[in-house]
Amino acid sequence: MPERNVEFGKYGARGLKGHEAVARRLDALAGFVATSVTVRRGLLARLHYLTRSDHARQAARRAGLTVTDRTMKAWLDGRRSPSKKNLDTIEAAYRTVRRHNVGRYLLARLNREGRGTRVEFHPLNQSQVPRPRQRVIEYRTLNVRHWDRIVQAWVEDDDEALDDAWVSDVVVDLGSQWGEYEYVTNVGFAA
Repeated sequence: MPERNVEFGKYGARGLKGHEAVARRLDALAGFVATSVTVRRGLLARLHYLTRSDHARQAARRAGLTVTDRTMKAWLDGRRSPSKKNLDTIEAAYRTVRRHNVGRYLLARLNREGRGTRVEFHPLNQSQVPRPRQRVIEYRTLNVRHWDRIVQAWVEDDDEALDDAWVSDVVVDLGSQWGEYEYVTNVGFAA
């Protein structure tokens, strides 16, 4: 069984770790607010999401947004603007709460009652690698039936756990050549 890549990109190969591509895809499926938090519309969308109920406010506090209700109301009314630090805190809290809220839904959609979801592995880009050092790496697909550890690590924003879950639960199922797919240009799946 191959080991993990130690010197990725040494000869010019380009790509990203598979778990990072998975996190990007899960983020896209989560449907985050597209407008930046620095724009009034984006700020209001995030604040409304974080304050729409007592449960949402508690989750926002647990995620690190610990301003007073008076300050929050001033932001919502437009009487005051959050500092750069508070904008970063609002964005982080919004992403944490949104991931937590959609995690269970995404897990059910991806597992599909044990049928799983087809995942496409797009191989790394070797266009900058000298011809004698290029490998033949094919586009691959795999049906992933168990997404529990992957989605849980994504919800918790735990990069190391996501990498471990992705490699040990999915990539090794590609067979003896799984090391070729540790880095990819893209990982595609739908939910």
